[in-house]
Amino acid sequence: MYCASHPRDASQGAAVKAYRWHVERSQRSEAPAGRRAAGAPSPCDRLRAPDVITPAVTSVGRSQRILVVLGACGLLAVVLTASLALGVRDVAPSEVWQALVDPTPGNVDHDVVRDQRIPRTVIGLLAGIGLGLAGVLAQAITRNPLGDPGLLGLNAGASVGIVIAAVWFGITSPVGAIWFAFAGVAFAAIVVFAIGHGRPVQLALAGATVTALLTPLSTLFLFQDVNALNLLRFWSVGSLVGRELDTAAALWPFLAFGVVVAAFVAHRLNGLALGDDVATALGQGVGVTRAWAGLAIIALAGTATALAGPIALVGLVVPHAARRLVGTDYRWIVPVCAVLGPVMLVTADVIGRLVKSDELEAGVVAALIGAPVLIAVARSPRVAGL
Repeated sequence: MYCASHPRDASQGAAVKAYRWHVERSQRSEAPAGRRAAGAPSPCDRLRAPDVITPAVTSVGRSQRILVVLGACGLLAVVLTASLALGVRDVAPSEVWQALVDPTPGNVDHDVVRDQRIPRTVIGLLAGIGLGLAGVLAQAITRNPLGDPGLLGLNAGASVGIVIAAVWFGITSPVGAIWFAFAGVAFAAIVVFAIGHGRPVQLALAGATVTALLTPLSTLFLFQDVNALNLLRFWSVGSLVGRELDTAAALWPFLAFGVVVAAFVAHRLNGLALGDDVATALGQGVGVTRAWAGLAIIALAGTATALAGPIALVGLVVPHAARRLVGTDYRWIVPVCAVLGPVMLVTADVIGRLVKSDELEAGVVAALIGAPVLIAVARSPRVAGL
C-alpha cells in the first residue's frame, strides 16, 4: 500500500545521506589506499539508513587517535620539563625534581625554578589551553579555517578591556580585570561578526580591522598612566613573564568553565560541520550550540589574554594540526587542541629564552611559528570553509 512521506521525513532522509557521506569520507581518509577499512559499510549497506545515527569510527582509527592523545600528553610533559630546566641559567633535571619535592633554602637553582620558572610555566599551560580551545571553537561555529582569537580581534578586545580597567578604574587585580576582558571579547566578537556576515574571508578582514583599531588604542591608554605601563608593558606584547601563581589561582575557575563547556559541545560541532540545514534536520539546536560555544570562547579567550596578553596564531595553528592527527571528529579534535595549545605556547616561551640573552617574548615567537601556517591556510582552496 502506498503511503505519502512526510516532508520532515524527507529532510531527515537527506540529512542521513549527508551524514553518511561525511562519515564515509572520514573512513576513506583513515583506510589504506585501495582497501576498505575493516567494518566499513558495503555499497548495499549505504542504501539503508541506520536506526540510530552515531559517528562511525573504526577500531584502527580509534587506536591511532588514542595513541595521538597519549603522545601529545607525553610531548606536553617533555615541554613542561624543558620550561623548568632551560633558560639563561640551565638547571639539571635532577635539580628541577629536587626543587619541586624538597627545595633547599639558599640554593640558587632551586630559587630560579620555584620563583621564576614554575609561575611562567603554569601561566603558559593555562593560557595555551584557553587559546587552543578558543581557536577550535571559533573555527567550528564559523566554519572558518582562519578562525583564531587573535585574527578575529577577540584578544585585542580583551586587551583593551584590561587596559581600561587598569588606567581608568585603577583595577589591576586579576579577578576584577577579568570581567573587563570578557566585555572586550564580547564587544569585539559582535563587531566582527556583524561586519563579516559569517563569511571566512570577510571575517578575517573584519578581525584584522578591529585588531588594527584596538591595538594602538590599547597602547595609547597605557601611555596615559605610567604605573599601568610599568605593570603591563610585558603583558601587552604577549608574555609569560610578570604574572605570579596568585594570578593563575584566581583565574583558573573561569578557564575551567570554558573547558567544561567546550567538552559539552564537542559532539555537537560534528553536526555544525555538516551545515546548519543538516544539523537542524538531525534534531540539533544550531543556535543553542553556537550560543554555548560563543560563551566558552569568551571565557577561554578572555582568561588567556588576562593571563598572558594578546597572543595570536596559537588558536589558528593548533586546530589544523589536530585535524591532521585525528581527523575531522571534534570529539577528538577538542581534547587534542587542549593539549597542543600549551605545547605550542610553552615551546615558544622556551625558544624565546634560548635565542636571546635578554629573552624574546612568547607572543613574538608564537607569531613567527604561526605565520607560515596562516599563509598556507589562506592559499588553500579549502579556505571557503570547514
